[in-house]
Amino acid sequence: MTAISKPLSNIQMELLKLYSMNIDDKDLLHFKNYLAQFFMQKAIDEADKVWDEKGYSNELMDEWVNEEQQ
Repeated sequence: MTAISKPLSNIQMELLKLYSMNIDDKDLLHFKNYLAQFFMQKAIDEADKVWDEKGYSNELMDEWVNEEQQ
């Protein structure tokens, strides 16, 4: 089996720097929550962009939801 060598990404390099530090559990939890919030916001922003591009509205979403219930 041959291993494929790929360079590390910028985020991998930054995270490797953290390994040399002993981060307490409270700070680690805070860091994990921060990352989750960051990526959640990116997903929301992208969904909002698609919503605007497609011209969706709350009324249209209500129609779609009601169609599924019938």
